[in-house]
Amino acid sequence: MEDYKYLAIVKWAKEYIATEHLQPNDRFLSEKELCEIHGVSRQTVRQALNCLESENIICRLRGSGTFVKGGITKAPVRDMRIGVISTYFSDYIFPHIVTGIESVLNEAGIAMQLSITHNLVSEEAQALKTMIANGVQGLIVEPSKSALPNPNTALYQEIRNHRIPLVFFNAKYPWADFPLVAMDDEAAGKIVTDYLFQCGHSKIAGFFALDDIQGHKRYAGYMKSCLEHDIRTAEKDVFWFATSERNHIFNYAESRILSILYQSTAVVCYNDKLAVNLLRFCREHGINVPDDLSVVGIDDSKYASICDVPLTTVRHPHQVLGEAAARVLIDQMNSTHDKPEDKIFVPELVVRDSVRTTPEGRSLEK
Repeated sequence: MEDYKYLAIVKWAKEYIATEHLQPNDRFLSEKELCEIHGVSRQTVRQALNCLESENIICRLRGSGTFVKGGITKAPVRDMRIGVISTYFSDYIFPHIVTGIESVLNEAGIAMQLSITHNLVSEEAQALKTMIANGVQGLIVEPSKSALPNPNTALYQEIRNHRIPLVFFNAKYPWADFPLVAMDDEAAGKIVTDYLFQCGHSKIAGFFALDDIQGHKRYAGYMKSCLEHDIRTAEKDVFWFATSERNHIFNYAESRILSILYQSTAVVCYNDKLAVNLLRFCREHGINVPDDLSVVGIDDSKYASICDVPLTTVRHPHQVLGEAAARVLIDQMNSTHDKPEDKIFVPELVVRDSVRTTPEGRSLEK
């Protein structure tokens, strides 16, 4: 972590010179004193001093010490900038979330620096390091592979040690104690499954992402509904997939998926994008939706209303969620005492044409 710590010392030194009203030729702190104050190595302190010297803030005289050179007559104006890290951006609900974040930050006069991880923890680590090195005053982060062990725990601890406010959105790591702004994913899974039961279905399969917390929570809602309706075999009808493979599962697992569908009258999909791919798969295999098989999604993305069979789903509060995440972060930045609370949105069912209402439900089983 030493690769960016010196930048924090540079920023601190400028504020120290301003608040202590040090003038040109006044003595500045020694290397040893800076090491003790910041708990870093001499190499890191020397990097910081080299940077300050190149900016004509200080000068070092061999055998005499370090002195203020140009001086800073007033506290530097803070160029407020927030780092936003999202797993994806170009499509689905992500542009709406980022637009919501940006609108609130713009209103507050705060610039936004955006980075995309493609749901890779290695790219998440690089994004965090870059933003910290660039001196962001806060972070809004969607975690990568949030259900898996994460190698970036030391980096997040470093962020906490530097007292950089951080808010997670959509999900957060189980070990993290930063605030979360998200939709209630367990409720989302339960709402769509409950609706299928209300429509007369009892053989309900589920397709869920195994490597993120949202997939686990949506599965939990699905299972809760099944158990409440006394369906004890539901977990056997669940297909788990890695998010990186979501566009390929209908090729490499064709026989397994068909086996699940032929035993079911309805399917709960992890999200709308997967549901749209399932509709295409069903069409290619002569399975009619909703007459043969009912399908529900989650998120109410743009795909839900324009696909071949408009999807019954639950609405994700994307832009409002983004706005809320930005406000929680700003509140956190302005407060030195209160720990911000999580903000969880309750999803709303959106009924369209992809579910067949039947008193009994009908299986595809041959």
